[in-house]
Amino acid sequence: MPIYNYGSINIDHVYRVPHLVLPGETLSSHHYRQVLGGKGANQSIALARAGSEVFHIGRYNVADQALVQPLIEAGVAAEHLETVNEPSGHAIIQVDDQAENSIILYAGANHSFTVTDLANSLQAAKAGDWLLLQNECSCTQAMIELAAARGLKIAFNPAPMNAAVKDLPLDKLSFLFVTQVEVCQLLNLPTEPLPTLEDLVALLQARWPDTLVVITLGSKGAASVYQGQLEFVPAVPVQAVDTTGAGGTFTGYFLHAWMQGQSLRAALERAGKASALCVQRVGASSSIPTAAEVDAFKQ
Repeated sequence: MPIYNYGSINIDHVYRVPHLVLPGETLSSHHYRQVLGGKGANQSIALARAGSEVFHIGRYNVADQALVQPLIEAGVAAEHLETVNEPSGHAIIQVDDQAENSIILYAGANHSFTVTDLANSLQAAKAGDWLLLQNECSCTQAMIELAAARGLKIAFNPAPMNAAVKDLPLDKLSFLFVTQVEVCQLLNLPTEPLPTLEDLVALLQARWPDTLVVITLGSKGAASVYQGQLEFVPAVPVQAVDTTGAGGTFTGYFLHAWMQGQSLRAALERAGKASALCVQRVGASSSIPTAAEVDAFKQ
């Protein structure tokens, strides 16, 4: 079953630092890398390496052709990749010695899409196909509505979170991928202290009764809430060196497992193993494991 991913394509400028830079501080980095990134590109690569048929809908600057080679090499279909004259999206990423990161995004070409562009990109999609999208490209609401009108199943990762996300037609979603903080923001709940997963079940069932909500919990693991039922899987204990790209890896592997008919628990476990491999490597798209690596991973 094909999945269309309307997603960002970014140049990631990754700086390894002893700690995340403080206001007014000038800090020397240990290391610098320039790699393909963007939540959208990372999720497409994860889906393709997991075994899905993926069509990435995205744009980048005409001078950055080499940027998208990891997408092509991973097996992502290129029919909907387009070049524009605007600068490619990019991110300035700090990764500290505890594997925490800090990210500044510039949208660039990711925000060049119009509603007409999006309608054209979904012409070949059929009812029952999947659309995955994040909040890093333009016309997010229009894309959700277009996909719903065509009968596509929709999975949404609302990062980066902003106030406009609450006004999106989230009731049209099949899947919603969020962090624990993001789900609190969507439900207008305090984040200090964070509510328990058990407290969230009834609230999510009342707000989005037909949507499967997947909540990533970082080093604690991940959970799903669907039709009033909570499923929790603890994280695989590993020594993390870089968490960049872990969320996209989790989303891609979870969706592939689900589309293959695996149970919620099995999909959470599969995605958790893939993410555990990812955080032991440096980089975003370059750290996403293959299905064979996930198969061979021993906990």
